[in-house]
Amino acid sequence: MSRPPLHGLYVLADDSLMTPERLLVTLAQVLPLGPALVQFRSKVLPAPTARELARALLRLCQIQQVPLLINDDLELCQQLGAAGVHLGQQDRGIAQARARLGPGALIGASCYDDLAAAEAAVDAGADYVSFGRVFDSRTKPGAPAASLSTIRLAKRRLPVAVCAIGGIEVHNAERVLQQGADLLACAHGVLGQTDPVATAARLVALCVQSKTKEDHV
Repeated sequence: MSRPPLHGLYVLADDSLMTPERLLVTLAQVLPLGPALVQFRSKVLPAPTARELARALLRLCQIQQVPLLINDDLELCQQLGAAGVHLGQQDRGIAQARARLGPGALIGASCYDDLAAAEAAVDAGADYVSFGRVFDSRTKPGAPAASLSTIRLAKRRLPVAVCAIGGIEVHNAERVLQQGADLLACAHGVLGQTDPVATAARLVALCVQSKTKEDHV
């Protein structure tokens, strides 16, 4: 059975932005709004605490039928039975991840500003490729910059979903969507805002509007 196209808000549940308790409460409110994906990204928590937080997030995501991906941790993904993994360029084990997780898993790859790397990732079995940072990022200020033109070219050339990441917020999201991005990956752009739930709702609405315009072109 073919998987429906990936399109919409991609919430990065980064444990550096909130306490585990607050993160769970916030995601429980955001998930019913209809994000396309959630990714658990552990940067600061001890491994046992991170594992239990990921397990709790997975339960929330399963209730709302939103896929949860694990950042750069194939072992944890397998242990939990999460929907898939997101792999950084330094962890380019896409073929290995596909072999271990099976054909139904979702696998994403960070490609920064490199179309050739994205093409290789697709050939290896990635379901989506991620470009960024497209704007200044608070969670990863040192990440390589990616141009909006790369997103536009990737959308034209690649047969998988194109994800944009890095500094995406309500005020600049439309600029990214206009270049053809299928997924808007937001960490601080949602969880670092004064009202994460209202912000997520606005971003989801912008993604829906973009998809509607695309379908009518």
